[in-house]
Amino acid sequence: MLRIAMAAAAATLWLAGAARAQQPPPAAAPPPPDFSKVEIKTTNLGDNVYMLEGQGGNITVAVAKDGIIMVDSEFAPLHDKIRAAISAVSNQPVKYLIDTHFHGDHTGGNEAFAKDGAEVIAEVNVKKRLAAGTTNGLTGVKTPPAPVGALPTKSYTGAFKIRLNGRVADLTHIANAHTDGDTYVWFKTANVLSTGDTFTNGRYPNIDFANGGNIKGMIVATEAYLKLTNAKSRIVPGHGPIADKAALIEYRAMLVTARDRMAALVKQGKSEDEVVAAKPFADLDAKWAPTELASKNFIRVVYHSLADKPARRTFMKRLLQRI
Repeated sequence: MLRIAMAAAAATLWLAGAARAQQPPPAAAPPPPDFSKVEIKTTNLGDNVYMLEGQGGNITVAVAKDGIIMVDSEFAPLHDKIRAAISAVSNQPVKYLIDTHFHGDHTGGNEAFAKDGAEVIAEVNVKKRLAAGTTNGLTGVKTPPAPVGALPTKSYTGAFKIRLNGRVADLTHIANAHTDGDTYVWFKTANVLSTGDTFTNGRYPNIDFANGGNIKGMIVATEAYLKLTNAKSRIVPGHGPIADKAALIEYRAMLVTARDRMAALVKQGKSEDEVVAAKPFADLDAKWAPTELASKNFIRVVYHSLADKPARRTFMKRLLQRI
């Protein structure tokens, strides 16, 4: 009986390996942008708070009387251009740099701004992901560990508060949303909210399911933002133009629709390829998907965030280790 069971298990593993072999190889990483052509756009949000747009995630700069609180830093090669844009609005030093999550288009400037004197702050999982390196769940592309100088020097869990003279930033962790280490930053007196990639204005978000992301957490994040903000709030999304509460309401409705439709397909036992072929978000694509690839990628990340079973993955990993 034991031999039969082992033979059956071996056959199952062989079939799974054969199926993987028939699948196309992971997509290659896109070519890097030409940073020499990037220009930094500054938008005044009022009360000495600004949004900077360049290449990568949006940046928030909040000026106090004795320093600057900065949220995200885009890519490393843009440090000098970003530094110049900040200097155009204030001669105060950047004292704190907050990472909303670990992705390189938001944390690339960590090391350079740390050398300038900024203290880098993030939720504890951001430091873990940067230190260990990560793998993209859709493409298989690996990001190597970040250099020690790029790691946050202060990490927190739950919530954290930064105070400067005339400025307070409230940091709050949202569990398992865009990643497992997301932070949103609320500048209450300025009525400005920085969301990182838990909110992307006018486009589908990425949900990094391989690194703790889940559409359910994304919806929880939007609900938290709706409680914080009002009609006059300025919302700095991870990507896209400055937003208001109405845009956030529309975004949440899209996420809920996507979750509900995908949950029904997962319950029916549909495979990833089957749900992609079904085009469950076709009516949403006109507003939220700039390309066909963006449409397919969103289907895939929503599918994985609802269909993947962590307990089963752990069991299979242990089984494979024993064989």
